[in-house]
Parts: sequence; C-alpha cells; structure tokens
Amino acid sequence: MRLTTAGESHGKGLFAIIEGLPAGLTVDLDEINDCLRLRQSGYCRGARQKIESDCVEILTGVRNLKTLGSPVTLAVWNKDYENWKAYMAAEGCDESARTLTKVRPGHADLSGVKKYNHEDARTVLERASARETAVRVAAGTVCRQLLRALGVEITGYVKSVGKTEDEGAYKFDEIKSGRRALLGMMSAACENAAKAEIDAAQEAGDTLGGVLELRVKGLKSGFGSYVSYHEKLDARLVGALMSVQAIKGAEVGLGFEAAKHAGSEVHDEIFYTERAGFYRETNRAGGIEGGMSNGEELVLRAAMKPIPTLMKGLATVDYLTKEPARAATERSDVTAITACEIILESVLATELCAVVLERLGGDHMDEIIERYRRLPQ
Repeated sequence: MRLTTAGESHGKGLFAIIEGLPAGLTVDLDEINDCLRLRQSGYCRGARQKIESDCVEILTGVRNLKTLGSPVTLAVWNKDYENWKAYMAAEGCDESARTLTKVRPGHADLSGVKKYNHEDARTVLERASARETAVRVAAGTVCRQLLRALGVEITGYVKSVGKTEDEGAYKFDEIKSGRRALLGMMSAACENAAKAEIDAAQEAGDTLGGVLELRVKGLKSGFGSYVSYHEKLDARLVGALMSVQAIKGAEVGLGFEAAKHAGSEVHDEIFYTERAGFYRETNRAGGIEGGMSNGEELVLRAAMKPIPTLMKGLATVDYLTKEPARAATERSDVTAITACEIILESVLATELCAVVLERLGGDHMDEIIERYRRLPQ
C-alpha cells in the first residue's frame, strides 16, 4: 500500500491517492470528518481554522461506501482558495501581489528557495505548510478503519505542553475514553497549567510545542522484520511520525530513558503459561523487539517543536536584498498540539496499515481478516 498526497495550503485543495487497499473495506465518512474536525480543534488555534470547515470527498476507488481494490482518491477542498485565487491560480495569477522574501527561521523557506531556484518563498511554504496534514488525516482514517477490522486500535494523548508535563501512567482504554477536549490531555490539573502557559505565550507573541504519546492495541507479533534494516517496524513507524511538520524527535517504549538504566531495568523478561502462551509482565520495549512487533501494546512518543511562525517575527534576512529583516508573519497558532495528536495517530495508522498488508497480502478484506486471524499472538 502506498499513500501520495498533493496540494498547496491556499490552492484549490489537498488530495490523497491510496494505492493497494483491498476491495471490500467499508469506509465510514462520518469518522473521517470527525477526525478532520478534531484536527481543527484545540486551544489558541489561528484564524485559518475559522475559515475552513474540512470535510472529505471521495473521488475514486469507492462505490456505495466499499473500496473496489483500485486506487482511492480523497479530496479536502480549501474554502480559502477563493480569497487567494488571484495569487495562486494554476491557470494564471499575479504572483507579485503575495511574495514572501523575508524567509522565516524554522520553516522550509530558505532551504526551499535555494534548492528549487525560486525567488519567492511562497512557492515553498504553500506545500511545506502543515495544512497538508488535513488530507493525511483523511487517508489515515481510512487505514485506521482497515486496522480496526482486524482488531487493531490506535489512540493517544498529549503528555506535555511547554514545561507542563503529565507524569501519570494510563491504560489504553483510559486514554481512549478519558482524553480531554481542550488540549487532548488526561489530567485536568495539567490541562489547566498548560492553558496558563499557552496564555502567557500568546501574550508574549510566542508559541509552544509539546510531547504526544501514541498507543496501538491488538497488533499480533511478527510485523516488521530483523532480516533487513528497511523492514524494521520501529524504524518505519518512527520515520512516519518524523514526516509530520514540526516533529523533531520520536521514541519507542522507554526511548531515550533506556540509556540511563542498567539492562536489568530495561529489558522485558519473558514468561510462559499454557493458557496465556508467551507473555511479558512489563513493556519497556514499547511492543517492538528486534524490529518486530512482539504482541504487546505499541508505545511511541513524539516531540513537537513550537510553531516557528511567531507574531513577533524572529531576526532573518531578505532573500533578494540580503538586508537584515524581521521574519514575515503568516496566520499562525500559538500551539497546535491537539491537532498534532490526531495527525500522528493518522500517519501511524497509514504506515502500520502498509506493514500489515505487506505481510498478509490478499485482494479482499475477507481474505485479509482470515489470514490475520490465523496468525499466532
């Protein structure tokens, strides 16, 4: 299975083509649109979220809400395009009216114009924008629906915002039902403290990031492989998380914390009973050993940097004049941590779906479900 996305932030829309989905998968449009709404939610979001009201349109590969086995094409149209058509239209437009040459630190602006020989950083930022993740959420939700048909579920929560960290330990079902709406955190006290941090950042014209924790329940052992480095499950899943705009770090299980402890405090001892089979009483490995799922819950975390568009622009240089300048200010959020959580769930679902289909094969959902059922736990 392969996902390709296209589109610009202020272009006509964002598009995804999913190749390799089996026939017979029931597509739940309401769930896709619910996830798109969640991506636009959260505290201290920017003005763009008031303009757009994202919903998905299926263009190909589905009939009567069932996949056909052919490529599935999804579209999320940009309502804001009408306000930008004069500057963005592929058929002809006035590029000079919306140029951006005061390249912004932390963005793709400077490297992008140098790499592609542009003079206007708008041609870079339009594609580099996190607006692209809208269609990745739509595609990822389709993949989530396939995984769910096998009994594999995904959830997650916001573990920290700025300096406010939730040190609680939560079970999968607690996260799934207990995540708070405002910031996607589990603890009311942490959420209130994080809200105060965000308010202070907004007052200062600054931004905040955070850490998100993701869980996968129901994945059987043996997905991924040790025989080839590019098949390692942890490498693929961490790579998927790192592909999201603003993610600067990712880890599995104990992650970086494992480096601080002795081996006896890091590795999960293995036990066996006739009733339970092989099992572990701890899950410090985060469900992955030797590049393969081991049947335990997958646990991953990702670090989101503060959004680099600040209301008080950082020091930079005008790309054309080479003169010192203040970075241009586009519409921006103070934090988009709530949105980031559902985005990460979606890209995790997409990559995991690809891994699962590679192992199981099959052209129809009935085949795939039966093959998954026969796998050992």
